[in-house]
Amino acid sequence: MSRLAQTAGLTDVQREILSTVRDFVDKEIIPVATQLEHRDEYPTEIVEGLKELGLFGLMIPEEYGGLGESLLTYALCVEEIARGWMSVSGIINTHFIVAYMLKQHGTREQKDTFLPRMALGEVRGAFSMSEPALGSDVSAITSKGVRDGEEYALNGQKMWLTNGGTSTLVAVLCRSDEGHPEGTAPHRSMTTFLVEKEAGFGEVRPGLTIPGKIDKMGYKGVDTTELVMDGLRIPANRVLGGTTGRGFYQMMDGVEVGRVNVAARGCGVAQRAFELGVSYAQQRHTFGKPIAQHQAIQFKLAEMATKVEAAHAMMVNAARKKDSGERNDLEAGMAKYLASEYCKEVVEDAFRIHGGYGFSKEYEIERLYREAPMLLIGEGTAEIQKMIIGRRLLEEYRFQG
Repeated sequence: MSRLAQTAGLTDVQREILSTVRDFVDKEIIPVATQLEHRDEYPTEIVEGLKELGLFGLMIPEEYGGLGESLLTYALCVEEIARGWMSVSGIINTHFIVAYMLKQHGTREQKDTFLPRMALGEVRGAFSMSEPALGSDVSAITSKGVRDGEEYALNGQKMWLTNGGTSTLVAVLCRSDEGHPEGTAPHRSMTTFLVEKEAGFGEVRPGLTIPGKIDKMGYKGVDTTELVMDGLRIPANRVLGGTTGRGFYQMMDGVEVGRVNVAARGCGVAQRAFELGVSYAQQRHTFGKPIAQHQAIQFKLAEMATKVEAAHAMMVNAARKKDSGERNDLEAGMAKYLASEYCKEVVEDAFRIHGGYGFSKEYEIERLYREAPMLLIGEGTAEIQKMIIGRRLLEEYRFQG
């Protein structure tokens, strides 16, 4: 383990899991990550390795074939994986959000059907809230599910679907007015539908099209797509939890897990940027000595390391709060906000330490420099996090006049 970002109070099992994941990252991910990223190639062999390690079932209960580990264990594993290549952590993130939503909100039949296969990585999950025109305004979604006998007909277009092509189970948030009269608050008329599909692109089942990968600045390898529903027929027993109108709350519960994940990703990328910066600073010589011996560089390294430590501590706190069963939207929002902002700053400082070489695709920091911005917007922008934080603070510190 590195000297930075240590976590107190871990069990022997947790330490063993993290040691195994870190070895895998060092041997199987870091050596090939930049090459695969430049080719925008899906990391099939890496994903197969993660399946063999059991990571797709890390938080799934043992009764369904998973390891039954905590959110903290998962977040620390994500931190290690993102340190190797952030795109790989994205592949397992959406999978775990869907598995978590099933565990917390699914019917017994839904859990029995999906969780054992998800634990093995045979079924891979993705979730879909966003649409082309709404951004962070989830209440404005227009995709709709209409009851038709024992089925629902789904229509609409979704956007920014991570694992859109490779997933085989997608949790899709749609408006469903059944039992919710006109004038009902928008968030009370939303339903999560569990959509099974084939992996791939094009028409992956009747009424459902995955057009193709969106070409992105960074966060390559993992497939990010649109999802188009045109008369997609879904059995009524594929409403998550069996009852309509609960989709918004189910999704927000999942997003809290996702925000801890994004915070963990920010910590991992920042750790790798620090490692690259401190290593290069000791190899590069100017004015007769390593640049690490110049006070300006030491100040920069000190600031970078402090930010890595602070972000890690907040991420761990948010994960432990969720594991305790307490409400953690404040802690998750703070952790996601701080970790993503600090990640951007640490990566930029490492880029500056590299000087002109940081601009070369031969150096790993160039890839990190393009990956870090995604964390600023993933699972809610900084502005959204600050709105959540501000509202929760006013609840906790309500003026008594």
